[in-house]
Amino acid sequence: MLCTQCPVKCGADRQKVSGVCGVKDIKIAKYYLHQFEEPPISHKNGSGCIFFCGCSLKCVFCQNFKISRNQRGKEIDKYRLAQIFAELEAMGAENINLVNPTHYLSHIMGAIEIYHPKIPIVYNTHGYETQEALSIADRFVDVWLTDLKFIDNALSKRYTSRPDYSDYALNAVRFMSQKPLNMRQDGKMLSGCIVRHLIMPLAVYDSINVVKFISTLPEDVHLSLMSQYTPFGDISQFSELQRRITPREYERVLEAVRSAGLKNVFIQDFASASEQFIPKWDF
Repeated sequence: MLCTQCPVKCGADRQKVSGVCGVKDIKIAKYYLHQFEEPPISHKNGSGCIFFCGCSLKCVFCQNFKISRNQRGKEIDKYRLAQIFAELEAMGAENINLVNPTHYLSHIMGAIEIYHPKIPIVYNTHGYETQEALSIADRFVDVWLTDLKFIDNALSKRYTSRPDYSDYALNAVRFMSQKPLNMRQDGKMLSGCIVRHLIMPLAVYDSINVVKFISTLPEDVHLSLMSQYTPFGDISQFSELQRRITPREYERVLEAVRSAGLKNVFIQDFASASEQFIPKWDF
């Protein structure tokens, strides 16, 4: 089957060759109970994260650079992936958190046909998605956990391999925002949509536009505003990315959140910018 799962639609036969994402069959770098997701996702026991290798977006500043560039990882099949679902469940995971799943959608569907987890499934994506793929994933996804990296395509052109990022991401977020919110009384999210946005150096204007866009979505949508940008990845040619964001940049975006009147917001502490939050890869 020729791969058309992400907007690039590279058409690779991934049983034989790698797609533009850099991978063929399933390849993962780690699975474990992760305590540092948003509170309704990690909740008490931690989110059952599975970190998939490869990526079609290729952000130069990627904090998971080694796995997004397929520099490490372990190849598995759909049967092993189904076993991992069950293992994480047995470990007490609050959910199954599929981290960067876009280019593995058909593989994940195959694993779910073998074993469908009895806990919520979280689709943890960069937001560069087609409507067709989202409609398929929506059959099994309970919680959409998506990035909205940029609205200004000048930024996506500069920092990713996809200058049309927002052309797809804005429509993707609108689709995901329709997921009904089901929040348990103890604060665990059983279904819903969380939109993440990472504040970038010298890009506050775009962050403010992201906040304004979020304010047009259904009120149940949660915004997760992240201040954790840490210089990492392949950024030697980008002088502006050599530093963390400043308190002034952070405060300007917080003011935009207050002005927009958003009710459901997770705000990351300014001190969260550290490499200690980057996972140590197992494979």
